[in-house]
Amino acid sequence: MLNCIIIDDEELARTLLNSYVDKLDFITSKGEFENPLEALSLLKSEAIDVIFLDIQMPQLKGTDFAKMVAPTTRIIFTTAYSEYALDGYELNAVDYLLKPITFERFLTAVNKVQIPIKNTPKSSPDTITIKSGYDLHKVHLSDICYIKSDSEYVTFYMENTKIMSYQSLKSLEDSLPSTLFMRVHRSYIINKNKVQSLKDKDVIIQGERIPVSTTYFDTVKKELFS
Repeated sequence: MLNCIIIDDEELARTLLNSYVDKLDFITSKGEFENPLEALSLLKSEAIDVIFLDIQMPQLKGTDFAKMVAPTTRIIFTTAYSEYALDGYELNAVDYLLKPITFERFLTAVNKVQIPIKNTPKSSPDTITIKSGYDLHKVHLSDICYIKSDSEYVTFYMENTKIMSYQSLKSLEDSLPSTLFMRVHRSYIINKNKVQSLKDKDVIIQGERIPVSTTYFDTVKKELFS
C-alpha cells in the first residue's frame, strides 16, 4: 500500500485527485493541504511514499517545496502550466501531470511510482542517499556513527563530518537495516558497531555520550553488552 498526500491551493483539484485515489486499492490518501507548509508536520510523523504537488501556489512554489522533501518520497507534479514541466523533471519527479488530469493519465503516473518503490532500491544495500538542501550525498552505512533528530531535521554523524537532512527519525528508522542500527532514544539512532562502551545510561561513540532512554536501556544492554 502506498501512502500519499495531495498539495494544491485549488479545492476542486484536490477533490478530483482524492476521487482518483479512492478508485485504487493500492494507494491511500493521508491528507490534503492547500498550503504546502502545512504538510511539513505530517511528513515528519508519517512515512509518505507519494506527493501529488501543484507547482504554482501563492505561499510556496511546488518546485521549491520539493527540495525540502526526503529523497525517499516520490513527487508527481500537477499543474495547469506546461512551461513548468522542465523544472519538474530537473527535480527528478516521477511524472508531470498537466491539468485537467484524466484518470487514465493519473493511473499511468501512479504505476510509475509502484515499480520503483517495490522493486528498485534507491541505493545499494550498503549505502544510503542523503538529501541535504539541493545536494545528494551517497554515504556508506558503515561510516555512520549515529543519527540525531532535532525538530524537523536529522543529522548524520560520521567520523569526520556530518550531514543535515529534512526528514523524520521514524521514517529513517524504518528504512535502515536493524542488523546495523538501533533506536536508543526518541532523538537518537546509533550504529551498533560504533559503540565503544556504556557509562551510566549513555553509550559512548567516538568519544561522544549518546543518551539511552529507559524504554530502550534493557534492550541496548542485552544486545550490545551481553
